[in-house]
Amino acid sequence: MIAIIDYDAGNLRSVEKALIRVGGEPVITRNPDVILGADHVILPGVGAFGDAMRSLSEYGLVSVIHEVAERQIPLLGICLGLQLLFESSEESPGVEGLSLLKGTIRRIPSDGPVTRNASAGAAASDPLKIPHMGWNSLHFDHPGRLFAGLSEGTYVYFVHSYYLQAADPSIVTASTFYGTDIHASVEKGNLFACQFHPEKSSDAGMKMLENFLSIQK
Repeated sequence: MIAIIDYDAGNLRSVEKALIRVGGEPVITRNPDVILGADHVILPGVGAFGDAMRSLSEYGLVSVIHEVAERQIPLLGICLGLQLLFESSEESPGVEGLSLLKGTIRRIPSDGPVTRNASAGAAASDPLKIPHMGWNSLHFDHPGRLFAGLSEGTYVYFVHSYYLQAADPSIVTASTFYGTDIHASVEKGNLFACQFHPEKSSDAGMKMLENFLSIQK
């Protein structure tokens, strides 16, 4: 059974449908016993960092998520779910994240270069659209179990205005570029997270979800 944590952050049904498509048995829940009894746990989310942390706290889910991590139950954060696993976000100054991983969530610079090799003039004349919404290719920085069977340059779907800057580059399994270098996916032990949406990333995303479901405690 796969527990999809419900904390009023949206994007639950699309994750549920994708998991069913790859043969999973998802349950949308905020019941601590159900979450801790699951074989896999997913923390999805679309919304604001501060609002999300308040909801997790109000529902008593902060300690539950920490216990999931302590028990080594495979946990996957998606989009906002990735950001919440870290320490803080520029979106909500003064709000502490789950701090399961070290790093900061920063705003994508709208005056950043369009491509990694663009000149400053190109950046100034063609500002980035924020939020970043669309398909970007992944560079695999380190081997990641989510990406088994996928090729360098795989395209995935992003919707976000803030991005991860992980404190420990060794946990970064994939990155992309949009105005700046973005840590797009991380893995540490049985903690996994993606800034992009695997459930919206066609066959490649389905493969990532299949890979996640194959991971055991």
